Amino acid sequence: MSNNYPKLHNAAWPGIVGKGDDSEPPIELDALLDLTAGAEVNGTKFDGIDLILSEPHVGIDSTPDQLSALAEAVTKRGLEIGSLVAPVWPPLGGGSSMGDEKECAAFLGQVEKACQIGAQLRELGVRPNGVIRIDSACDPGSWAADREKNQRAIADTFNKACDIASKHGERLAAEGEICWGGMHSWRAMAELLELVGRPETLGLQADMAHTLLYLMGYNAPDDALLPADHDWSDKAAFYEQYKKLTDTLRPWTIDFHVAQNDATVFGSGSHDKTGRHCLPDDPNGKLDIAEAAGYWLRDESGELTKTCRHICWDGCMFPNETMLNQETWNKVLSAMVSVRDAHGWQE
Repeated sequence: MSNNYPKLHNAAWPGIVGKGDDSEPPIELDALLDLTAGAEVNGTKFDGIDLILSEPHVGIDSTPDQLSALAEAVTKRGLEIGSLVAPVWPPLGGGSSMGDEKECAAFLGQVEKACQIGAQLRELGVRPNGVIRIDSACDPGSWAADREKNQRAIADTFNKACDIASKHGERLAAEGEICWGGMHSWRAMAELLELVGRPETLGLQADMAHTLLYLMGYNAPDDALLPADHDWSDKAAFYEQYKKLTDTLRPWTIDFHVAQNDATVFGSGSHDKTGRHCLPDDPNGKLDIAEAAGYWLRDESGELTKTCRHICWDGCMFPNETMLNQETWNKVLSAMVSVRDAHGWQE
């Protein structure tokens, strides 16, 4: 019998991230739900979708009636809701987690609202698993001006965010991505999680495209694990360093994104440059998706961790033409199935 865990989710935020006035228009949530529900590979379909709590998809100030309508829209397509992205960034009403009292209060206010929404969606029976995703809402350059002070300030804010999450029965996942100060390298990310020291409430959201850039040392050259001229045909050298990365961060990982990357950075719209997401069959992609995913989903002895009860595809900053093509999501789902076939289980 084929594996039915982890559940396979698509992400809705690629319809928003990198879109806007100086790029392409956002893609409506209903369109993304239809594309997700329409994908199928040998009888297997997506189980759910992960959401960003931001207009024009799901407003952070959504009313109970609006959330009920959201739950109905998702369930009628045979899907469930998983992890939620809290809009902690200043342009969306949040604030820097290492900022002044007002900025930190704005950050925590968005976490509070996101946790409330998460709890309401659980009560509606549409969200059986998932976390609230956060980041530091500040850039690496500002963080580097006073590394020790700023890292401790972020940790203090994250600790307060943990108190909020615990109150609502939620867990937080800090997004490991090179564009977030204090989280922009594998070493800084591990240090921050240890400073907070609340693994029962705060863990890591690991994205295969973003964490590949950790190896390259973008925004943190001293923490590079691969040389700039790394020969990508040398798989043994790659996996030797990849294992160092995953052995450090896997114990913290509670949310996982399947993705492909060509070892370059990219940004569009107002989004800072970060790990480029490629389609799973991109000839320039550097990852064997199923093999590399195993380094995150299995422990050092090769046993399944079963920590992530769902995994999510993240494909930010693709052109709308690509995202509105149903075949795109069939290819994505096929990659997701390959991960579950290799590293899943049956319940």
